[in-house]
Amino acid sequence: MGEWDFLGRLLDRVQAHSTVVGKIWLTVLFVFRILVLGAGAERVWGDEQSDFICNTEQPGCENVCYDQAFPISHIRFWVLQIISVSTPTLAYLGHVVHVIHVEKKVREMMKKELQNEQINMFLKKGYKFPKYSRDNGKVNLRGRLLRSYILSLHCKILLEVGFILGQYYIYGFTLQAQYICGRFPCPHKVDCFLSRPTEKTIFIWFMLVVACISLLLNVIEILYLYFKKINECLSRKKDYTITPVTPVVNRKDFKTTDQLILNWMNREVVLQRRELGNEATKSVASENHSVDMQEVHI
Repeated sequence: MGEWDFLGRLLDRVQAHSTVVGKIWLTVLFVFRILVLGAGAERVWGDEQSDFICNTEQPGCENVCYDQAFPISHIRFWVLQIISVSTPTLAYLGHVVHVIHVEKKVREMMKKELQNEQINMFLKKGYKFPKYSRDNGKVNLRGRLLRSYILSLHCKILLEVGFILGQYYIYGFTLQAQYICGRFPCPHKVDCFLSRPTEKTIFIWFMLVVACISLLLNVIEILYLYFKKINECLSRKKDYTITPVTPVVNRKDFKTTDQLILNWMNREVVLQRRELGNEATKSVASENHSVDMQEVHI
């Protein structure tokens, strides 16, 4: 299991940046695929080639019959499957790390340069405000991060389906105790016998069921993200109403970026003054109300 530690540490970092269904998928991958493969599969297939016996003494016949029966070992096939399925997730993790690193630099620059008179210079340089990551290191699944996550899900679905079909076309989902081979240099058709075919068949079906569960989780997760995004768009469209207080800004009304930035700053100042005026009005009203109450008591 030592060779899986590095992959496990990388995939463990993805849990903080994925959905609930994605965390379940990672748990299934760790427990029912990587752990079972490292703990039990190697023992079951340890005698795969050594106990593959054919009823002939022709040199090379047994080797070519084994190669025909098992073009690729089940263990190596499952290892390749796990690594291939995990690759889109690792690519998404690399994208997340890059976004967090960039927005961390932006936050540091904002602390240094985001002063009263320097905000124009800050925005002129083309810096964008952090919108994908938080101060605690977690990310918000939206925008390009959401697209990257959905793309990784599509890749995992295609890889899972491809490996399941590949396993079926290479050697099926069951193993027979007897295998008949007539490949050169065998002098005639010879009978070859496998070791513990029933136990290995049970293991094959177990790994197949786990692969189907992982595929189902990926489909559920991608449907969940699609429906969630659609509901957010519908609710945003429903809740948005234009009122006299709502500032309407049209980019075409401004010829340069400086005018747009200046208008944005003026709008923020006006809104803050309105809030301060409302608070002052409320405080004056509360004082008048308290005076009236005192007069009533007298």
